[in-house]
Amino acid sequence: MSESPPPYFDAAAVTRLLAPAAAVEALADVLREGLDPESCPPRSAVSVPAGELLLMPAAAGSWAGVKIAGVAPGNAALGLPRITGSYLLLDGATLQPRALLDGAALTALRTPAVSALAVRHLTSEERPLRVVLFGSGPQAYGHVDALLAVRKLASVTVVARDPGRAAALAGHVRGIGVPEVRTGTAEEVAEADLVVCCTTAREPLFDGRRVAPGAVVVAVGSHEPDARETDTALVRRSEVWVEARAAALREAGDLLIPEAEGAIGPGHLTGTLADLVRGPALPPPGPAPRLFKSVGMAWQDLAVAVAVHRAATG
Repeated sequence: MSESPPPYFDAAAVTRLLAPAAAVEALADVLREGLDPESCPPRSAVSVPAGELLLMPAAAGSWAGVKIAGVAPGNAALGLPRITGSYLLLDGATLQPRALLDGAALTALRTPAVSALAVRHLTSEERPLRVVLFGSGPQAYGHVDALLAVRKLASVTVVARDPGRAAALAGHVRGIGVPEVRTGTAEEVAEADLVVCCTTAREPLFDGRRVAPGAVVVAVGSHEPDARETDTALVRRSEVWVEARAAALREAGDLLIPEAEGAIGPGHLTGTLADLVRGPALPPPGPAPRLFKSVGMAWQDLAVAVAVHRAATG
């Protein structure tokens, strides 16, 4: 007698079952429990006519899983999501399937949760944050929700190429209770406590010299060695935090390009997300900005997928 197929959690189910705050805690928990992101298998990337296929496997504790994602730049013109894919969650001991999840929804949940976990440790709780947000796609929406799970926001300024999409995002943020929301320009990073970059840009979005002392910049938009959202000036003057040193030095163009220019060396990295979660609290921000560069890692998908499954099954 054949086993019944594993449950499928579509995008709506993933969003309904796990709130951003719970996703943040799922990531923090696996790091507190000793997971080593440095040992996480690297992602495999294969070029295909429509874009790129990504394979991201991971195993930890009693679980394993793999995300198969597609990055299709031409989808936007067709009214389709740029990121596609599925996540297969497996029993760690037998590798038997336990669930299938919508991969795009999982990515849209876990990437902002990673950023929010870093922001919780890199910023001060003393006052609400003034945010400049680059981007107007699903990650931009997700980042606002995740940031609100860890910090109060005084204002959000949306900077995006498409004025209509920027206005739509600003309206959404206004509707969920942020006191001051508007669209703006890249020059306004000078007034921000937190700058969030979640775009498809391949060149720097703003002049890093304008970022205020003690401000935090989060960059999540690329995982390619020749693409970046931040410039050399910002990287050189910042404390730099990453998910894992190996992944950052393999994939993060924001860091690899300045290194190739001779502006920084590998020792320029201050620390990792695990250091932030496990270590003592950081002192208040000093004169240097703090940059968190994320490339996205398979252990994060696994942690959030397990949390979704547990929420569904009790």
